[in-house]
Amino acid sequence: MTTPIIILCLLILPALVAVLVSVIRGKPLPASLAEFHPCACWGLGVAFLFFSMGHVVQTAGMIEMLPPWMPWRESLVYATGALEMAIGLALFIPRWQLLAAKLAAVVLIVFFPANVYAALNSVGLGGHQWGPVYLLIRGPLQLLLLGWTWFLCIAAADVKPLKNS
Repeated sequence: MTTPIIILCLLILPALVAVLVSVIRGKPLPASLAEFHPCACWGLGVAFLFFSMGHVVQTAGMIEMLPPWMPWRESLVYATGALEMAIGLALFIPRWQLLAAKLAAVVLIVFFPANVYAALNSVGLGGHQWGPVYLLIRGPLQLLLLGWTWFLCIAAADVKPLKNS
């Protein structure tokens, strides 16, 4: 149960830091999605870096999340971890944020079946050992991550910032 809480904290942390810095400096808080966009990308980047660490730290558990019939499971775990790390790092670089956010959305969708398989088979990693009931937590979390990615990192990239007159 702690993994979803950690993910939410990592996702929101850059925005909270930005708000705190704005308050301390006496500056206005982000007034539009365009002004919040960098913090949203940074939060998603931190979350993806956390996801990638799991592929190295919990490799055996990640392998168990994949069906036995899948070839090269260990290599696949490391490769997807490297992909998540690349996405996470790219979300900190303004010129790569939009592409990285789009890739993040694809990854969140494509990797979700592994979470379903793990929950249905009670894999002992990150809450999946709870069985199918874990999907009641993981499903909404996945939707939140997708919504964050789409609305705050992809759609907000096209919104023009408000100009102070």
